[in-house]
Amino acid sequence: MPGIDTDILVIGAGMAGLTAATRTLSRGSSVIVVEKSATVGGSAQFAGYAWTAPSHEVMDEVNPAGDPALRRALVDGFAPGIEWIRSLGVECADAVTVLRYGTGHQFDTNRYIDECRKRIRAGGELLTGTITLGLLTENGAVADARVLLADGTEREIRTRATILATGGFQANAEAVNKHIHPAASAMQLRSNPTSVGDGLRLAEAVGAATGKDRSGFYGHLIPTGVRFRDPSDFVALSLYYSEHALLFNLDNRRFTDETIGDHLTTMDLLEQPEARGLLVADARVHRDWITGSYVEGAVAIDKFALAQRRGGRCGVAESLDDFAYLPSEWGYDGTAIAEQIRAINAAGRAVQPPRSHDAEPLDEGPYYVIEACPALTFPFHGIRIDETGRVLAAAGGTIDGLFAAGSDTGGLYVHSYTGGIAPARVFGLAAADRAAADRAIVSA
Repeated sequence: MPGIDTDILVIGAGMAGLTAATRTLSRGSSVIVVEKSATVGGSAQFAGYAWTAPSHEVMDEVNPAGDPALRRALVDGFAPGIEWIRSLGVECADAVTVLRYGTGHQFDTNRYIDECRKRIRAGGELLTGTITLGLLTENGAVADARVLLADGTEREIRTRATILATGGFQANAEAVNKHIHPAASAMQLRSNPTSVGDGLRLAEAVGAATGKDRSGFYGHLIPTGVRFRDPSDFVALSLYYSEHALLFNLDNRRFTDETIGDHLTTMDLLEQPEARGLLVADARVHRDWITGSYVEGAVAIDKFALAQRRGGRCGVAESLDDFAYLPSEWGYDGTAIAEQIRAINAAGRAVQPPRSHDAEPLDEGPYYVIEACPALTFPFHGIRIDETGRVLAAAGGTIDGLFAAGSDTGGLYVHSYTGGIAPARVFGLAAADRAAADRAIVSA
């Protein structure tokens, strides 16, 4: 089989892979990037902010079960990662608050992708339409990879280090049902549809450690019965405002503290009967949160009006008494929900489950009702790595020559979330730097 030689092989050309490859070139090493799709960018094409917790204290508070070393590395690597984006000539806006507790910068992810692509094509090699068949080991270290090129020929790529960055397994129904929840494959995918777990498959085949099942996923609530038409809907249909509203399950009761964030409520709703619930906002929430920008600088979209136009289960009740007319085929008891809302308003801060970050009553009609369900962006289960991106071995220690970054990895988040673009970039840079350092030691 004809072979190809390179210092670093990067498998996957999304945010993590492109970042790792471009950084590798800047360190003076040769690089080959293989991507099974015809185009590059992955799910990063649909993002717009790089953000995370602004300090170790905040990270520890909002992500207490995540790997401590990875949590610290993400916070410490965030600012240098922003400077890396700027070093490629891509502008990053001033910092803004994201998801109440985070700090982030808006930037043109597609321009960043294009800048990386141009540098890789100029100084390295980018093979699109290429499938990685397997990794080959020598004396316990990953040394080569077998790939199937776009023209149908097989090649062996000989490399000193391989970085896995294929984007997770969210588009693999069997894998999400196994690692997230038995009903996870029923969720709509607000992500790149080619992320089917190639990185996880390759890593497990050479003895990599992986995270715990049922550690959660990143996603958002969306209106039930409304299909995504194109990637712009991933944001347009996400009901971010749910953290200021009330969410009831099919038993007509609240089951979580909605105010901790829509991204967390989404995971909780997957555990409820039929994974659907009734989201209720009043006029205050409609005025302040539904029709406003969720993040400073973002385009404001009236998500309730959009859901109505697209045929979602939506309705407006002028008063709580009008909940009695909730359509019976939806499966909820409108009168019981109205009674619950009155009791919640009366309880104030003593309500259970608590409403930690917005205990204001929902007592200003009209009321805006949408039936919501969870949508999946990427899982938190994945390949275990250390803070430099080295892949951990299931038998202990690390696997020589193997690194991972981005949504292929697990352990950073456990039922919590502080950004997806930031860790892809931070650990993509870390993996490239450590791989280059290891190569220098071997060469010396």
